[in-house]
Amino acid sequence: MDESAAHPSPVVVGIGEILWDVLPSGRFLGGAPANFAYQALSLGAEGIIVSAVGDDESGRDILKALRVYGMSRDYVSVVSGAATGKVTAVLDAQGVPTFTIHEDVAWDVLPGSPELSALAARAQAVCFGTLAQRSRVSRATIRAFLAGTKPECLRVFDVNLRQRFYGREIIRDLLACSRVLKLNEEELQAIAAMLNLTGPESDVLARLLELFPLDVIALTRGSRGSRLFGRSGESLHPGYVVEVADTVGAGDAFTAALVLGLLGKKNLDEINDRANRVAASVCSRRGAWSEAPAGPGKESQE
Repeated sequence: MDESAAHPSPVVVGIGEILWDVLPSGRFLGGAPANFAYQALSLGAEGIIVSAVGDDESGRDILKALRVYGMSRDYVSVVSGAATGKVTAVLDAQGVPTFTIHEDVAWDVLPGSPELSALAARAQAVCFGTLAQRSRVSRATIRAFLAGTKPECLRVFDVNLRQRFYGREIIRDLLACSRVLKLNEEELQAIAAMLNLTGPESDVLARLLELFPLDVIALTRGSRGSRLFGRSGESLHPGYVVEVADTVGAGDAFTAALVLGLLGKKNLDEINDRANRVAASVCSRRGAWSEAPAGPGKESQE
């Protein structure tokens, strides 16, 4: 029997924004859910993007790029009358970006469909964030998708706080339907303040596990690695030292490796090490989509 047929690639979805990151060094494909799906594909999953682009040149460029990267465009809608999303980024001396996110774009009006409902029913993991919750239409589409997943689906909330596009109610609602939470130290402080959680980091993490149906919390610490905090234990990792080109997409790569490790029933230490290696590899090159993925069932080499 063909081993790949016996163990098909898991269906892993990133739902929300796809856009162009306009950096000082050029224009790169971006958007956290899209980055996540691309990285999941490169790590051996059936990575699928659910998003929308405008009926404009920038949107057509995105669709062409997805073909080049071997990614499905079946769930990327083309919305007439809306511009394709764009983010302008300025990098500091450490390569850390500050974003200006343009509003009223195609992924703000992400439409639902029967095909999307069918995808939700077969998804084994789905990653979503706060940014695409800023509009009523996309928020409704994403919530319907999450509601349509199976109970065992890994629903991954990548907090990804940006500008003013979040609030306490949205945070609570998304935590309540998530099994995995991924955030950085600043985002943990922000959420703790919103939810009136006080005390040391470990106490805040433990309280989040008590309040919400989370199995694992992934806390990233930039160059200092990460902490995985779960109901059955935890893992600390110091990170890997690389020459940083920029950090765009590194967190999304970390999340993809985290998800593939959880789906593969790996232990937290193994997952944490793999996720840090993948994120470090992304930091060593410019943009989140700098290399073509290996495709389903073919793990990329860093």
